[in-house]
Amino acid sequence: MEEEMISKKELLELTDISYGQLYRWKRKGLIPEDWFIKKSSFTGQETYFPKLKVLSRIEKIKSMKEDVSLDELAEVFTPTLNSMTLGPIEIVARGIATPDVLRIYQEMNSAGDTLGFEDLAALSLLNRLIVAGDISLDEGRTLLNVMKEASAVLGLDDCEVYMTRKLGVFTCFIVKPPCSLVTDKGVRIIGRQTMAELIEELKMKLI
Repeated sequence: MEEEMISKKELLELTDISYGQLYRWKRKGLIPEDWFIKKSSFTGQETYFPKLKVLSRIEKIKSMKEDVSLDELAEVFTPTLNSMTLGPIEIVARGIATPDVLRIYQEMNSAGDTLGFEDLAALSLLNRLIVAGDISLDEGRTLLNVMKEASAVLGLDDCEVYMTRKLGVFTCFIVKPPCSLVTDKGVRIIGRQTMAELIEELKMKLI
């Protein structure tokens, strides 16, 4: 289903912020640049945003900006992979994974109690797929192994994860756009995850 969008004009009216505030937050990295989407309109070009994401982000910024500086907020919204760690209690409390999926992840990945940001991203995806019943535990192990290898070669931030089945056999692969994807007719794509979106969702749970 296509994501609902909101125009810049509607966003400013709905959130009661100014044009200057919006673009200052963009420069500080509080609102991702790729959320500013240019589209043709009868007046020329208009800027649109993913509605639910941008409204949630602006609500958080407005609720926090009185207590911390914009620079401190930027650190909150853009955690680095090697600065963020969480223990099992926080992981479950923040809704990143259920206790059972966390235990499975630790067993599969030989992970300790404290996980870094990259582990948290992989765990978040594994949790979503297992809870939804989209993949089995063995398929989850395959997914984690591929993600680990891809992280070392490509980095995961700008990648997309594809999961497929052919004659009941699961496989997955990771691509780095821009690229074209062609499969044979017997391959069924059962899932696709943009890592940038997953990481953005994870950041919101860490705030």
